[in-house]
Amino acid sequence: MAAIDYAKHDGLGLAKLVHHKEVKPIELVDAAIERIERHNPALNAIVWTMFERAREMAKKKLPDGPFKGVPFLLKDIMGHMEGVPNREGTRLTPNMPSPVTAELVHRYLAAGLIPLGKTNVPEFGLVPTTESKLYGPARNPWNVAHSTGGSSGGSGAAVASGMVPMAHANDGGGSIRIPASACGLVGLKPTRARNPMGPLVGDIMSGLGIDHIVCRSVRDSAAMLDVTAGPGLGDPYCAPAGPKSWLAEMRKAPGKLRIAVAMTRFDGSAFHPEVTAATKAAAKLCKDLGHRVEEASPPVQQEPMIGAFMALWTSGLAMQIDMIAAMTGTKPGPKNLEGLTIGLYEAGLKVTAAQYLGAVLHLQALARQVAAWHERYDVWLTPTLATPPIPIGTIDFDERDPMKGFGPIIDYVPFTALQNATGQPAINLPLHMTADGLPVGVQFVGHIGAEALLLQLARTIEKAEPWKHRRPSIWD
Repeated sequence: MAAIDYAKHDGLGLAKLVHHKEVKPIELVDAAIERIERHNPALNAIVWTMFERAREMAKKKLPDGPFKGVPFLLKDIMGHMEGVPNREGTRLTPNMPSPVTAELVHRYLAAGLIPLGKTNVPEFGLVPTTESKLYGPARNPWNVAHSTGGSSGGSGAAVASGMVPMAHANDGGGSIRIPASACGLVGLKPTRARNPMGPLVGDIMSGLGIDHIVCRSVRDSAAMLDVTAGPGLGDPYCAPAGPKSWLAEMRKAPGKLRIAVAMTRFDGSAFHPEVTAATKAAAKLCKDLGHRVEEASPPVQQEPMIGAFMALWTSGLAMQIDMIAAMTGTKPGPKNLEGLTIGLYEAGLKVTAAQYLGAVLHLQALARQVAAWHERYDVWLTPTLATPPIPIGTIDFDERDPMKGFGPIIDYVPFTALQNATGQPAINLPLHMTADGLPVGVQFVGHIGAEALLLQLARTIEKAEPWKHRRPSIWD
């Protein structure tokens, strides 16, 4: 099978070829490996490979799932597979094989997916770019001088360059949607607890984190929810019930929706002109599709929200670092942690239990306020990022003062953390390209449990303004 033919298909398209015996899984795996070996030296998207293990899987009888024989990649955060290292992008974690396979990965395997390796991440997934000292920067296939976004930046670069049709990703402050925007992909952050996180954890930072994928088509995102959605054994809580099939539900018309659009940040400041153009064009498209569109945003006081979010974020980081240090007998410090990580770790150690619970209470109250606002609006349309993808090297990872280190990050990512705080689903769609050829995504946010509605809207937008013809400079 020619590599160019392989890369033309999304995940369901490749699985259909396998189902009709037009291609064998081993041919798909070999095509994926060929593209990885050709493109990864320039992109540094994949940091650990398991090619022979993948070839052995492809030659054996695979589960007859919806993605039978499709090559796939796991993220180096939460992508636990027995015998495969999972280092969270940090030198603090030793290069040792994982003793367990995550429940989510079990579900990927049951769907017939074949993992080929692990993707690049920033240290502990802390920032919206992928440039760790352990792995080095992942590079954007549209322009290698620019960031892939983060923390699922390696997954984003791998999918955007056609190495695989989709890849594992997770999102604790925008880490699915940000690389989807930066790399020109579809990126759905599901409702809180839609997918399982066991067996190692029940949730991440009181529910900020959630797993799914980055991909090139809306239907792959829907079909993957059919594979993964639902609580695992002993999960602390679960999402509202979904449809029998997300893929089938996606094919239905969304009806006439009430869509609010954000044309400025919460503080009223403007976006980059290319981002403003992307947002206006998306709003016009929605209006042309028959939806009611008006400028509005939920009543969010950004500073208290950021303060509460960071209390959870930094204390969660401190917990992870202390656990790794205890298990390995290693002392955290400059030899094994980046400067910004140390600053955040030290801030997390100062968060008291009372402050942590107060932060949880604040974000729960905020979630109710935003839910009440969504009684008026079905969907909130926003930019995913406030600027096009930033150049690599923009963030100073040696800066130990979190306020200084995170300054440009807060300006760059004005909206995505809110949905992690409130638990809402949100999807990035690749609807705009800058004059110099960089992707700019827009985000559609729904109420809790509204993934089906977002997928329906996304499908109609994909049909009206398709993006599958766009190819980055690193493709063939």
